[in-house]
Amino acid sequence: MRDLVTLPKAHLHLHFTGSMRVATLTEMATARGLRLPAALLDGSPVRPPADERGWFRFQRLYDAARACVRSEAEMRRIVAEAAADDAAEGSGRLEIQVDPTSYAPFVGGITPALEIVLDEARSASARTGVEVGVIVASSRIRHPLEARTLARLAARYSGDGPGEVVGFGLSNDERRGSTADWAPAFAIARRAGLASVPHGGELLGAEHVSQVVEHLVPDRLGHGVRSAEDPAVLSWIVDRGVALEVCPASNVSLGVYAEDRHVPLRTLTAAGATVALGADDPLLFGSRLVAQYEAARTVHGFSDHELADLARDSIRASRAGGTTTARLLAGVDDWLRTPGEEGGRRA
Repeated sequence: MRDLVTLPKAHLHLHFTGSMRVATLTEMATARGLRLPAALLDGSPVRPPADERGWFRFQRLYDAARACVRSEAEMRRIVAEAAADDAAEGSGRLEIQVDPTSYAPFVGGITPALEIVLDEARSASARTGVEVGVIVASSRIRHPLEARTLARLAARYSGDGPGEVVGFGLSNDERRGSTADWAPAFAIARRAGLASVPHGGELLGAEHVSQVVEHLVPDRLGHGVRSAEDPAVLSWIVDRGVALEVCPASNVSLGVYAEDRHVPLRTLTAAGATVALGADDPLLFGSRLVAQYEAARTVHGFSDHELADLARDSIRASRAGGTTTARLLAGVDDWLRTPGEEGGRRA
């Protein structure tokens, strides 16, 4: 078996606050005299019950972590460490998702908040070799009009290179609000050439996936695993070329599936879906990018050639430019040509 760390890949589903290292969060909280819930500090996966009360618990932990981030230096540190962690795991492209509204009060507004993230993304790209793009995400727990404001802001900084906004997303509890209400914001983003990357199909099933696809016209769907529950919906997604950002560890941690083996990874790939594995919120789920590939190998029985196909899917589904895409795809081919280890001997 080949080393999954050396497999070139793109990381398309990673949240800004949720990307933090436990040690970093601990330092930030200590510096501010903040007491954090123990569940954030032991490195174990958070496993709330799979209901709205469980989501509230998850969100409360996430908010506790976010409350520790109150300065430009801390925001820059998060981006820098996310890029460094991805570099250590063989990622050549990272598209990190951030809602600048959360940090605006501490740095002078949503525009400075976004510019800080973009500037550090450029610097981190140069330092690590990981090309870092940014996705601006609105939240379902805020009014849809706020999403339009964020979409217009994102449009001002659109581009495909390092330190540019590459997409527009919609996160938080997908059971909140009416999905159609966010359609105008996504229309603004699409007109600016941004990828449409809303969450959907994790906490709600295939019927809601259909609503997200109809109203928000996604290029990629955050999660989307529940589309496997309806072959017609899954086939529709495949035909439309919508990529799925599948995050197995978070699916299990949030109780969408009871065990790793229940995540329908095989069903999705067998149907021809484009699947990009992601870590979502490593801070809360205790699992980073390579661990998702490891689960595909050990739990779902993916061969090295199939894992290479997953990596290719992630690269092609990214907003990386042609040169970066070609370089990473060539790296995947090189990875397959390198003999692996099996039973302690060269395979």
